[in-house]
Amino acid sequence: MVKRGNRLRFDLISKIVPLNSFPRFRAPSRPLDTGKRATILLVDDDPLQAHIRKSLLQHRVAGVERAADAAEAFILVEQPHFVENLGLVIVGLHFPGVGGPAFVSEMTSRLPAVPILVLGCGSDKAVDYVGDNVRFMARPVATEEMLAITRQMLSRRLAGAA
Repeated sequence: MVKRGNRLRFDLISKIVPLNSFPRFRAPSRPLDTGKRATILLVDDDPLQAHIRKSLLQHRVAGVERAADAAEAFILVEQPHFVENLGLVIVGLHFPGVGGPAFVSEMTSRLPAVPILVLGCGSDKAVDYVGDNVRFMARPVATEEMLAITRQMLSRRLAGAA
């Protein structure tokens, strides 16, 4: 039997990615209300995870910019108008190349006042990520916990910038 249209697409996707693996969307419990606009730079090389995280974060923060790799992130942070509103960097890089501790070290040397949240993978360890404004979360990362830490780090950054 040949299925047509969206039903076939849904069946194929649900076989590849089980529906219960996606976080359930809920209305924002506490949107960030700081009176200032802040941008979150989401650096993630996994397109699916980046899309999910970006859509979740956009309901909490006015602006989320995604960079697919370290090079793209460094290009963004070299732009003064981008850095002016940058409140937080969230990192989920796990492919070979500049990623993980090397990326975080370089980012903290370029932007020491901007906090960085690292979403670690199985081989990452918290001791590999040092810095006053660096926080490490081991995977799997609970959505609500990530959002709460994001809110906390961003609030501190905005309070410190005032």
